Amino acid sequence: MGRTDMTALEVIRALAHDSAVAIVITDAKVEKPGPTILYANAAFARLVGRTVAELLGTNPRFMQGRETRRPALDQFAQALATGERFHGYLTNYRPDGGKYVAEIDCHPLRNAEGRVEYFLAFEREVVRRRGRPWGGTASRFEPASVSDDSLTPDLKLLGAFQHR
Repeated sequence: MGRTDMTALEVIRALAHDSAVAIVITDAKVEKPGPTILYANAAFARLVGRTVAELLGTNPRFMQGRETRRPALDQFAQALATGERFHGYLTNYRPDGGKYVAEIDCHPLRNAEGRVEYFLAFEREVVRRRGRPWGGTASRFEPASVSDDSLTPDLKLLGAFQHR
């Protein structure tokens, strides 16, 4: 008989593998040089313009560039350091120098003792809305593409991309 009980990380990897939603998992080491990418699905590799093999073992900071805003990075770092969820927008860069705005919804994954062991992030490219925003920061951006991915209802249950 084969093993039937999977760890939470294995379950996430299985669900995320073919998802159209960009998903990345890092370890919980927030001090430099961490965190380190432990898993990235193909959608994340496409979003950032690299292969999955190139991503594993690297730090997500490689995506930052000249227009990546320090206040947003500081907010993200603070959330990671305190083991809280981060939801926000970062200007990132692909290897060819092309920039894009990523909406990031990053969740700490805790072990049975309550200690953060991993960070799980859902990401998507967004574009700035044209015209006057109708209120709140959530209204400034909309998805660059819309997915009919079957994982979308599950992401809604997790609160991914919901604005608070």
